[in-house]
Amino acid sequence: MVYEYSDTTGGDTTALALKILVAGGFGVGKTTLVGAVSEIRPLRTEEVPSEAGRSVDDAEGVHRKAATTVAMDFGRITIRSDLSLYLFGTPGQDRFWFLWDDLAQGALGAVVLADTRRLQDCFPAVDYFEHRSIPFVVAVNCFAGSRTYEPHDVSRALDLDAGTPVVLCDARDRDSGKEVLIRLVDHAGRMHAARLLDSVS
Repeated sequence: MVYEYSDTTGGDTTALALKILVAGGFGVGKTTLVGAVSEIRPLRTEEVPSEAGRSVDDAEGVHRKAATTVAMDFGRITIRSDLSLYLFGTPGQDRFWFLWDDLAQGALGAVVLADTRRLQDCFPAVDYFEHRSIPFVVAVNCFAGSRTYEPHDVSRALDLDAGTPVVLCDARDRDSGKEVLIRLVDHAGRMHAARLLDSVS
């Protein structure tokens, strides 16, 4: 979704705000990424995992996770003077996937966060965006102690479509997260432009 708003500095510039999703498996760092890059205090809908939830959520590898997103995270970042991104972090648990369709409505693209220790956890997000033709990049969150893979190895393991970017990042670091978002905006812009050309040719 593209939002337009007027430049408040007195100029005639019309600025744009683009909707971006941050998705991935349970405990992969979505809330951390949104919080690290957001220039506003992020909106979070975190709750302490319940005993009932523990019986249905796959917490393998994230036993120390103290809170989990139950609806969405929201943040905002300005990429340049005329371009801002609205970030919507999706819940990672299977039982909250019914929220994804509403969150994805009007999105320019998505970041799929991946953890190489639990790479299979991002398969559902990859499938979701591929099937809906929503441009996305895979951002490998480099956790301490995790094995480092080359981007092409991750791409092959996930069986990504040719041209889908894979980047390494640290979800805790603002600059690293910003580079991921810039890469996504560039990739999504080229994909949407190509589709527009196809539709008019």
